[in-house]
Amino acid sequence: MYLGVDIGGTKTLVMLFSKTGEVVSRTKFATPPDYADFLHVLAKAVAKIPTNSIVAAGVALPGKIDRKHGVGIACGNLPWRHVPIDIDITDILHCPVVVENDAKLAGLSEAIQLKGKYERVLYVTISTGIGVGLIINQAIDPGLADAEAGHMMIENAGALQPWEDFASGHAIVRDFGARAEAISDPGAWRAIAHRIALGLINLIAVIQPEVIVVGGGVGAHFEKFREPLMRELHTYETPLVPIPPIVQANRPEEAVAYGCLEVAKEAYATHR
Repeated sequence: MYLGVDIGGTKTLVMLFSKTGEVVSRTKFATPPDYADFLHVLAKAVAKIPTNSIVAAGVALPGKIDRKHGVGIACGNLPWRHVPIDIDITDILHCPVVVENDAKLAGLSEAIQLKGKYERVLYVTISTGIGVGLIINQAIDPGLADAEAGHMMIENAGALQPWEDFASGHAIVRDFGARAEAISDPGAWRAIAHRIALGLINLIAVIQPEVIVVGGGVGAHFEKFREPLMRELHTYETPLVPIPPIVQANRPEEAVAYGCLEVAKEAYATHR
């Protein structure tokens, strides 16, 4: 079996997969801000899994990674710095571990589902923060493997601000008083769509993707803001910057865990 560990800024999702990719179990818990506490809670969460049955695990972090050494350099909405996540989770699971950025893994799993239709897929996760992954021919583009689009400086309300400071799930709760699933006011969603569009148009101009896939906790409610978002984006469209199709992720809140499965299988499919 394979394990996917999706470590988010507010929650961690652990999914156990069979060798053929079927989901065996799901476990979710609040991500402790203290790294040592996180390792303790993770160990308890996987205690019932026979670790000798796990071929490999994919681990997703929301931030910058030293891939060679499996170290989380900085983790965005978590205060973790230079944490040896590879070694520590290997000690818990007793199996090989692959560590990668969460948005890139989500993009990988969603792009694989679009194989044969699009070759250049931009994945955008709008959750606690905002992350992106560019997937070309079902592989994470190494040139943008460390891209942190949520930290693009964009003018909003008369000041330059990081995009995720005003368009992420955290910002939506702060400014609109509710999580995405509880917002039904069309006016609120028009305002949210405007904020999202300000960042997307910059990504579209630079990356020129064939399709954009929107995921994450806010992305799970894409149909609530799809029409105002597309209207807003088309006001910026030019012959040199065409607006590509934008679709909702097939598994908006589990895409990262499925990406963990993909990299674990790719690296260790023949390990045992």
